[in-house]
Amino acid sequence: MTADRPHDTGTTSEMGTTGSAGTTSDLATDPDTATDAAGPHAVTVTDTDTGPHAATEPDPLTPLAAPSSRHRDASGSGVLSRAHRGLTLGIISVVSLVAFEAIAVNTAMPVAARALHGIGLYAFAFSSCFTASLFAMALAGEWSDRRGPLAPLFAGIAAFGAGLLVAGGAQSMGMFLAGRGVQGIGGGLVVVSLYVVVGRAYPERLRPSIMAAFSAAWVLPVIVGPLVAGTVTEQLGWRWVFLSIPVLILLPLAVMLPALRTLPRTRPGPGNGVRQILGNRRCLLALAVAVGACLLQYAGQHRVWLALLPAAAGLALLVPGIVRLLPRGTFRAARGLPTVVLMRGLAAGSLVAAESFVPLMLVTQRGLSATLAGLSLTGGGLTWALGSYAQSRPRLEPYRERLMGLGMVLLAAAIVTVPLALLDGVPSWIVAAAWTVGGFGMGLNISSGGVLLLKLSRPEEAGSNSASLQMSDALGNVTFVGLSGVLFVAFGGGSIAADGPAATAAAGGASHPAAFAAVFAAMAVVALAGAGVAGRLRPGQG
Repeated sequence: MTADRPHDTGTTSEMGTTGSAGTTSDLATDPDTATDAAGPHAVTVTDTDTGPHAATEPDPLTPLAAPSSRHRDASGSGVLSRAHRGLTLGIISVVSLVAFEAIAVNTAMPVAARALHGIGLYAFAFSSCFTASLFAMALAGEWSDRRGPLAPLFAGIAAFGAGLLVAGGAQSMGMFLAGRGVQGIGGGLVVVSLYVVVGRAYPERLRPSIMAAFSAAWVLPVIVGPLVAGTVTEQLGWRWVFLSIPVLILLPLAVMLPALRTLPRTRPGPGNGVRQILGNRRCLLALAVAVGACLLQYAGQHRVWLALLPAAAGLALLVPGIVRLLPRGTFRAARGLPTVVLMRGLAAGSLVAAESFVPLMLVTQRGLSATLAGLSLTGGGLTWALGSYAQSRPRLEPYRERLMGLGMVLLAAAIVTVPLALLDGVPSWIVAAAWTVGGFGMGLNISSGGVLLLKLSRPEEAGSNSASLQMSDALGNVTFVGLSGVLFVAFGGGSIAADGPAATAAAGGASHPAAFAAVFAAMAVVALAGAGVAGRLRPGQG
């Protein structure tokens, strides 16, 4: 799921506009109108119906009736007022659950991969989720736009829970990966439709507050998630980390269901069937990119000549889709907006790819427990929120481009420091220290990127540009996690056991620290590349 990081709350005041009748207007919910507002993987819905003909004639997709007084901008009401309390608590519960799942899975994954004899496919356990969510984001946007956000929201929650159950009950790595893919579909549906719900249910003045609550919802899971997940993994087994989370879904659903039922309905229009939704151009492009990424990752795991066939097919699907989904000039770092979008993919992809291998390295190479390995990432989550807060200070506004570059430098420094823990005599806590630095850098970079995107976008293009930012985020995750998996296997990582150095030796495998070093070195280069293009963030010639 992509709403997995604290975010800047200063960018959300532009989430939508107010219609001429004084009610919150329908927000465009295609990924063309969604952006990441909560870190590498969250979205902010932006109304793009601002053209000269906006609201001049009835739209078949507008609500059947004006929102009830429950959703009006009543004077003195807040996100925890009686009118909004149930929905607010339900949404925060969902975000907290997503956050806990992300932290818990990171903690339990090394043990799960070892138990299923799938260390060689370790990266796939993450990239399969990201790849599936890439398509689901596009589907959720189109679905919400045509039929309203409630159906994709509930479908996403159901798929998210079903994927966890499949992964938790998997008897093979193939079944485990399939469960992670289903989970990714659910996460992609939820993250888009949930923010559409926010856009419809809350007046504009309350949206920054609910977004701040989203950030706050991450803090507790970041602190307790590794400890709880690690304890469950060690005492009960890794499966219970996956199998227990679906039960927790019932509480937020029960809390927010009454409020969801009062949301204005979307009038069904012609051509809004399943076939039309799935056949939308953006959905098809996202599907092509997802399939292409899967084929490339599969080819990278098989170093034989026949692997060139799926690799070629993957490139044929991936490249044209990416080119059409992202702004022109993104891959040559054209000045201004294209560079903002490019940096998002480089930042998110390098962080997630490196972070995915940190627990595995600490468990297999340093003999740490799953709990301690997961706790090494906690500081990064907390300093991410701190960096996001720091960049929002008004006095730093003139230096926003420099803040993004500084964030990438701090991230690169953190990633390149992590493999020092592979050396004898270097304490393992250096990883936790490095990750606090990297988290602060990400808070500076990601939040500043969201602010800069809105600054550089014309009103009528804010939606599509925002969607490109999120798409770059997801593509960065898929690409660099997949690349890391290929490097890990190429340098012998597939033979590493996941119970520590002693287990690796007992299993007849070698330690292969070079496999981890290759991953972290490559991701540090990616982060430095992001810092290198920061000078092109300002619009201009070239």
